[in-house]
Amino acid sequence: MYTVKEVAEKMDVSEHTLRFWAKSGFFPFVKRDKNNVRMFSDNDLGWVKMVKCLRSVGTENKAIKRYIDLCIMGDSTVKERYDIIHETKVKALKQMEECKKQIDVLEFKEAFYQNLIKNNLKDTWNPMNQTEPVNSAV
Repeated sequence: MYTVKEVAEKMDVSEHTLRFWAKSGFFPFVKRDKNNVRMFSDNDLGWVKMVKCLRSVGTENKAIKRYIDLCIMGDSTVKERYDIIHETKVKALKQMEECKKQIDVLEFKEAFYQNLIKNNLKDTWNPMNQTEPVNSAV
């Protein structure tokens, strides 16, 4: 069994976030000890992992709670749970593509600045150094 602090360290989530998720009903089987401290089992860590995954791609708490409720309802909800996971994966893939585009822009700017530094050049794209507008990438 693990305390909130131990789970937070193990799963790389803040204690505050874990407590919020617990109050939101995301960990339906977490027990409390005699001092009313939440104690997570190895099985509960699986719930934490799933919630963290869903939250990391922007799934709303209401949708996460729906997913968890469906899990508790059992096998009759497998199709609906599949749909939630599939839609979440599609959303995550779109986010990843957007991140790749942003990385391309950052890599371009990084190379641009490395060239300026290496060759001791003036940043002609910086609006502060321009006398006329430049029609190029930022």
